Amino acid sequence: MAVHEIRIDPAKTLLEEPGTGHNRWHPGIPPVVRCDPGDEVVMETRDALDGQLGPSSTAETVGAANLDVVHPLTGPVFVEGAEPGDLLEVEILEVAPDTFGFTMQAPGFGFLREEFPEPYLVRWSMADGWATSDDLPGVRIPGAPFMGTIGLSPGHDALRRITEREQRALDGGGFVLPPSTAGAVPADPEIAAAALRTVPPREQGGNVDIKQLTAGTSLFLPVDTPGGLFSAGDAHFAQGDSETCGTAIEMKATLRVRFAVHKGEAREKGINDPRFSRTDYWVAPEYAAPRRFFATTGISISRDDGSVRAEDATLAARNALLNMIDHLGERGWSRQQAYAICSVAVDLKISQLVDVPNFLVSAFLPLDIFTS
Repeated sequence: MAVHEIRIDPAKTLLEEPGTGHNRWHPGIPPVVRCDPGDEVVMETRDALDGQLGPSSTAETVGAANLDVVHPLTGPVFVEGAEPGDLLEVEILEVAPDTFGFTMQAPGFGFLREEFPEPYLVRWSMADGWATSDDLPGVRIPGAPFMGTIGLSPGHDALRRITEREQRALDGGGFVLPPSTAGAVPADPEIAAAALRTVPPREQGGNVDIKQLTAGTSLFLPVDTPGGLFSAGDAHFAQGDSETCGTAIEMKATLRVRFAVHKGEAREKGINDPRFSRTDYWVAPEYAAPRRFFATTGISISRDDGSVRAEDATLAARNALLNMIDHLGERGWSRQQAYAICSVAVDLKISQLVDVPNFLVSAFLPLDIFTS
């Protein structure tokens, strides 16, 4: 077994050190390292905003942030023997966190973006497995580090297919970020003009934001291009299920992984999307459950006019979160503080999808995050 490393200079942006990674998906991006199945690869990663925010940043810094550069990914890694139709197993061995993190609310972004048009920032310090912040006094978030963006490159055919379907969604009024050369790495115009943005998850993974992808989890990805072309970045120290404001506790990190290639398994079994598994708790059970909680619910009924929007899980989730923000306001938090707490600690769960016309979503707030 060999160990391969991709090291970065944390004082430099990806644009200043383009040989270490990329911030778009494209099969033409050359690999940074090549490895055999069974090898370990150590990858240092930048935060989602590529170092634009630090301990002295303010809400004004957030308002001026360049969102064209998200997400700087480390890689690609070419796994020898991986071919289209195979299933690549990514064994996550370690996610070593940084000591600084942030949660931001950017204008025009996030699940409740219409409700929160102003920039906001929480600056976190991480130590001994916990995150604390003077911006949220009395809150202590247990760490469960994982990579928010992790995946493989689509092949050329999939690149065209994905581009076409996302353009149709954009033309239909959907919130889609199409290919753009602004801030793109690599800057090669032939790649940058066609490469996919890293914002959504897709068939080969990407910005999945699955908080159970901590050390000890295996991620299974369908291979669509020779070598798989694995990359990762956008590390999170902790996150609530939904990452509702658009960011978790964002940070730099060091990822250590090991690969296995399951020949032809994706094609034979019709596996077209990521899968993941593990054999023990992904975090201490009292935080996964959680042990003590307060929950709000939301149903698919409009807050504005009381009308039923039959089988609308999005509206139910929105109402559950708005009700949780109201509850946190009753506890003395501002609305922006409450929105941040929801993003890093509150878990959305679909309670039922069958009692038509009203779907119901519950929002779980773990009470052990509060120190008083």
